[in-house]
Amino acid sequence: MVPETGPYLKAAAFCESVIEGKDGVLSLIRIIDRLTITAAGNELPTEMEPFRTVLRLAVMFISGRAKGTHDVTLRVERPDGTSARAWSGTIFLEGEERGANVVIEMSTEFRMEGLYWFDVLFDEIQMTRVPFRVIYQRAGLATA
Repeated sequence: MVPETGPYLKAAAFCESVIEGKDGVLSLIRIIDRLTITAAGNELPTEMEPFRTVLRLAVMFISGRAKGTHDVTLRVERPDGTSARAWSGTIFLEGEERGANVVIEMSTEFRMEGLYWFDVLFDEIQMTRVPFRVIYQRAGLATA
């Protein structure tokens, strides 16, 4: 259950890039929630081959009454129902309207197509789930 006194989740989104200004303000560029993998050729596998890509997840918290150093964890649930820890770190909250931003850049291997859920945990409390869908498309080559 999300704490009633904070912290509060301001945003959580996958994006192509994140720019942090000199004043600490984040700009999220090209918010995404899916990736299409296309295989081309004459003999294409029916199942998607595993591939690795870099994902960026921007997570923004507002303190509320929460103060001090806290654990933030990202857990992924794969389309087959298995799950694993994808990232962990800490943030420092000052309280009130002050917040903390975390930009998680992770090299992720996708072994199957389908819907992946990324759970954002604050001190082991689930704050939100962010979906990310992997789509596999096959495109055969035309023969003359």
